[in-house]
Amino acid sequence: MNENLSADRPTFVTHLECSMTGERYEADQLHNLSRVGRPLLVRYDLDGVGAAVSRDQLAARETDLWRWRELLPVRHTRDIVSLGEIETPLIPIAKSGGANVLVKDEGRLPTGSFKARGLVMAVAMAKELGVTRIAMPTNGNAGAALAAYATRCGIETIVFCPEDTPEINVREIQAQGARVWRVNGLIDDCGAIVGKGAAEGRWFDFSTLKEPYRIEGKKTMGLELAAQLGWRLPKAIFYPTGGGTGLIGMWKAFDELERLGWIGSERPRMYAVQASGCAPIVRAFEAGEEHAERWEDAHTVAAGIRVPRAVGDFLILRAVRESGGKALGVGDPAILAAVDDCARRDGLLLCPEGGATLAAYKQALRDGEVDEDEEVVLFNCATGLKYPMPEAPNWLDRHGAIDFDQL
Repeated sequence: MNENLSADRPTFVTHLECSMTGERYEADQLHNLSRVGRPLLVRYDLDGVGAAVSRDQLAARETDLWRWRELLPVRHTRDIVSLGEIETPLIPIAKSGGANVLVKDEGRLPTGSFKARGLVMAVAMAKELGVTRIAMPTNGNAGAALAAYATRCGIETIVFCPEDTPEINVREIQAQGARVWRVNGLIDDCGAIVGKGAAEGRWFDFSTLKEPYRIEGKKTMGLELAAQLGWRLPKAIFYPTGGGTGLIGMWKAFDELERLGWIGSERPRMYAVQASGCAPIVRAFEAGEEHAERWEDAHTVAAGIRVPRAVGDFLILRAVRESGGKALGVGDPAILAAVDDCARRDGLLLCPEGGATLAAYKQALRDGEVDEDEEVVLFNCATGLKYPMPEAPNWLDRHGAIDFDQL
């Protein structure tokens, strides 16, 4: 077993708090949303963390997700569930992006997406708190991660996904032990089914941000990024935003790192990237609103960010505004062109949601939002191997005359 998993786990969680009102909630108890229906945030004794581990000690550990154990909520080693959550690399894409553009390639994680970060933490905490049956709505990758981790630790799982969820995701969910149901609707329609069943006591609701711990897993993206860049942060981050857990988590991570004295006060401009066919955060940002109304008739090739309504909308918008960033919408043609450009010129196969961040970066460059000399990180949230690709129709008859010049 990896040293980070086998070592004793001092824990520094003090309590949970409502992200809107600040009301305190007891740790070590099962919670969904706060009393006002908003996400709960995990709070830590950061003075205790700083006394227990130094930045240099942490940097010397094996570079996986569990190296950050003092800033994570799992109290007991026996409750850790893992499939090998590595630190994901930063890949330069100088030809399709520019000399100062890096892609954090989350497709290297278990189940092929960044959903592994959030779900490994949420499932470990569900195990620790005695949950035996979980239900979740998904656009694909989150359901796959849930199925894998829950199956690994013996928790029963039921997953609901929109009927047009990519076929490979649906089959992956089922193959890894969950019961998966296609639903004639969007992800929030699936969420309504999950919520009704939870209200009847049939299962625990694992919808995005409706339990406190997925944020804690996702925040490791921000912790990793700071360590990888030598305890500094890039000038801008472009993040594919549906439910927005990762953007919220990174913003939380940066605050915790500063309070520990491990980074300074400078923050990246956070760009919440959405598809123009489903852009409730963009619309709310442009209107100066704190909350985002449901987006009707949502459609995009980037299924992972087709989220008509996000329960953490105000947290996404708050981080974007505080950082001096922006919410950006990009069309499907630009998304597909960016995926093609990055694959053909830099050899990195992005998922459509990752393509959206590259398309948004190019748009921001044209609009003067970013400069070419600024260091920028784009998040590719899943391996492009999970998504449909253009046909490759060339065929050769080995028995006939071969025109080698044509080859």
